[in-house]
Amino acid sequence: MRFVMVPGGWQGGWVFDAVAAELRRDGHRVEAVTLAGLEPDGPVDADRPPNLDAHIDQVAEIVGRGDGTPVALCGHSYGGMVIAGAADRLGDRLDQLVFIDAYVPDDGDSCWSLTSDAFRELFVAGVRADGRWVDVPEGLDPRARPHPLASFLQSVRLGGGLGLVPAPRRTFISGGAWPGSPFTELTERLRGDPDWRVHEIPVGHNIARRDPHALAAVLAALPHHPA
Repeated sequence: MRFVMVPGGWQGGWVFDAVAAELRRDGHRVEAVTLAGLEPDGPVDADRPPNLDAHIDQVAEIVGRGDGTPVALCGHSYGGMVIAGAADRLGDRLDQLVFIDAYVPDDGDSCWSLTSDAFRELFVAGVRADGRWVDVPEGLDPRARPHPLASFLQSVRLGGGLGLVPAPRRTFISGGAWPGSPFTELTERLRGDPDWRVHEIPVGHNIARRDPHALAAVLAALPHHPA
């Protein structure tokens, strides 16, 4: 299996290092994406923050470079917005779609519209310096970088291609009922939806850092559907 892994806000592909190491030991290929604007050395153009479309384009291009190996496209938190948009374009090329304590949007949704009041307040407070980049919240890894506000605000455009990822190839991995989680109601709704598999790793939101072994185990156990 080929895993393409998209991090959440402020974080880079490094957040999946431990998960990727375990998956590679099992013989899988892993590409952990650092989204545009979140580069370790800072954004390429600080005056032009990338929006959601730019991140979707980036991930769709990475998936499209494949050689026919079955792809599991995975996104954490904000990364759920990105993988939903990429899957809408490339659904028939994906073997698995995995949302890791992540937003699962419908057409017209945004990270802003789907998140909690606490996160909206964090976005607003964090962007006061320049109106473009949301400062890194306290407690994140030192490698985290300011996140482009535009990507949190832009609505996703979905034309129905997401449905080309058939049930039961859609998985939601919950971090449990951590304080302020915007995913509690979503998790319960998906538990009752036969088109989804739901797993719980109750360690809080940042599953890849807090329990990489459990996350890798769930991902490695995803069923493989040869083309």
